[in-house]
Amino acid sequence: MHSFGYRANALLTYALTILALMCTIASFSDNFNFPSPSVEIQVLNFNWFQKQPHGNDEVSLTMNITADLQSLFTWNTKQLFIFVAAEYETPQNSLNQVSLWDAIIPAKEHAKFWFQTANKGSNLRGKEFNLTLHWHVMPKTGKMLADKLVMSGFRLPEEYR
Repeated sequence: MHSFGYRANALLTYALTILALMCTIASFSDNFNFPSPSVEIQVLNFNWFQKQPHGNDEVSLTMNITADLQSLFTWNTKQLFIFVAAEYETPQNSLNQVSLWDAIIPAKEHAKFWFQTANKGSNLRGKEFNLTLHWHVMPKTGKMLADKLVMSGFRLPEEYR
């Protein structure tokens, strides 16, 4: 006859093995999701564009962000972390990023939105830049996934206002 401790150990080991198997299957099932998010970012206005006393350029801009990220959600998704970054090149660096806006989307119901914001950035005088929406899908179990959509064709004025 087996002791109580031996039986409890066997039951706990069996339960944890089943839980690990279920987590593995849940994580693996995300590989079959092929999301198709849609995003549109419009720069409505450059509110101001000036040189700061210490030499950097400062810009404040107003933009509309319209997005439908519902396809990123599966039953294994806990939340999304999203942010919009202005990306540009300089002679010193091939990629410079300025984060303009970020949000955490906790549920699929909140993944379709329209947002207007005013933001500041620096060192963008006369630069062509891309606005890029980055997202990180945080699952309940498994590895975190990241992707982005790039919208190009934006340029800041050469002259201060």
